[in-house]
Amino acid sequence: MSDKPTILVTGGAGYIGSHAVLALKDAGYGVVVIDNLVTGFDWAVPDGVPLVRGDIADQPLVESTLRKHEIRAIMHFAGSVVVPESVENPLKYYHNNSAKTRDLIESAVRVGVNHFIFSSTAATYGIPEESPVKETTPQRPINPYGMSKLMTEYMLRDVAAAHPMNFCALRYFNVAGADPQGRSGQSTAGATHLIKVAVEAALGKRAGVSVFGTDFDTPDGTGVRDYIHVTDLAAAHVLALEALMADPARSHLLNCGYGRGFSVLEVLDAVDRVTNMTINRTLGPRRAGDPDALISDNRAILSTFPWEPRYADLDLIVRHALAWERSLSERA
Repeated sequence: MSDKPTILVTGGAGYIGSHAVLALKDAGYGVVVIDNLVTGFDWAVPDGVPLVRGDIADQPLVESTLRKHEIRAIMHFAGSVVVPESVENPLKYYHNNSAKTRDLIESAVRVGVNHFIFSSTAATYGIPEESPVKETTPQRPINPYGMSKLMTEYMLRDVAAAHPMNFCALRYFNVAGADPQGRSGQSTAGATHLIKVAVEAALGKRAGVSVFGTDFDTPDGTGVRDYIHVTDLAAAHVLALEALMADPARSHLLNCGYGRGFSVLEVLDAVDRVTNMTINRTLGPRRAGDPDALISDNRAILSTFPWEPRYADLDLIVRHALAWERSLSERA
């Protein structure tokens, strides 16, 4: 038996949460998952990891789970993540991402769970005035998704000032890829992530890929984003946990990306290379609110944690995403 504590992972049956569960398990931690399975999959939770099916706003359920398993820290991934949907249905996002997280944090305070790792997002920066984006870049979200996440950052700051809790909010850039061992990946039907969409097209699950905007202020006119492998991101969460436990007086707000951007066309070229085929591309107008480029300045996380990304290679990210997509086809 490991002497490491047990961690509650909310949304642990989803894409990023399931990879965090694997990273924790691989590092010797006990793990318990709570997930309402609205977008997650029970099969994404590894054997031997308890799955509590329920909602993070169900405080009696959450608090009994925290006590029963002697939880020492929470990694919080549960929430809604589709930006266009947040514009169409803002109340859903403020309910799922802000109000329910408030209830979860209150449960943690009541039970005495003192460490909280939160999946935040680069969407809190809105359309940043500088690139690469630093943690000190003004946060001006342009959609309810980004604002709902920023509200949680504010809540955590205030709660950490008032109670014996420290936290780490990791602001993700564009998460992609799948577990290199094929244990988990992006499984949501109708996903909007570019690499997921592109590998679906490569396998004939879609007719092609729509390119939204060719007139951005970038070298090839298409939007540039910082793509981070989900397994490297999961590793950062384990390091964040260890930092919080090692120094309970300190909290962290950190970008999580590679500090390198690729355009939409460069990503599609990578998929073409990896699959040795050409994906059908439909060029169209840009979507409202899409920044030209969104690239992380990741110097803070590299200097704060002993984080050494292992999969910072676009073709490798695509290969892992493609392998997972093929395994989903076999599962269907």
